[in-house]
Amino acid sequence: MKTIGITGGVGCGKSRILEYIKDNYNCRIIIADDVANEIKEPGQMCYQPLIDLLGERILGEDKRIDKKKMASEIFKDENLLQKVNDIIHPAVKDYILDNIEIEKEKGKIDYLFIEAALLIECGYNAYVDEMWYIYAKESVRRERLKNSRGYSDEKIDSIMTAQLSEEGYRKGSDKCIDNSLKFENTVKQIQKLLG
Repeated sequence: MKTIGITGGVGCGKSRILEYIKDNYNCRIIIADDVANEIKEPGQMCYQPLIDLLGERILGEDKRIDKKKMASEIFKDENLLQKVNDIIHPAVKDYILDNIEIEKEKGKIDYLFIEAALLIECGYNAYVDEMWYIYAKESVRRERLKNSRGYSDEKIDSIMTAQLSEEGYRKGSDKCIDNSLKFENTVKQIQKLLG
């Protein structure tokens, strides 16, 4: 089994690429954002620590953590964001590393893909066999984000500024897929890498 990290800036098309891979290869895909949501559920490892940190006011009527309520608490105090990340990021990493071992032991898949915007920054190069950077021209990314998510230029600017530079992504990756053109072009690159 080969473990491959998938990273890239907002709007580069990671989701579409992973959807294609899921449909065409014997693999499992772990999306870090999905893991982060799962581990905040009642009874999961981050549920109680987040309530202890932010208070019960972040809970909805169903006693689950309400994302909007949690976000509004975090935005009131910059230090809280770091504290929340200190709870969630290690738990996400533990989950992913455990699942790499589980899949290796099972021996049923050819590839395990791990997708997250912060793979390089969080040192995942040490845990994956290859890191793939999904690249798309900034103009293409901006257009996608406006069309698919309705983002404003200001919102796009703030997200892009907070992410690694193209140079940073390239330096931290083993392979690069250019997803700026037609998707058929991207598929050819994937097929070349995965056979």
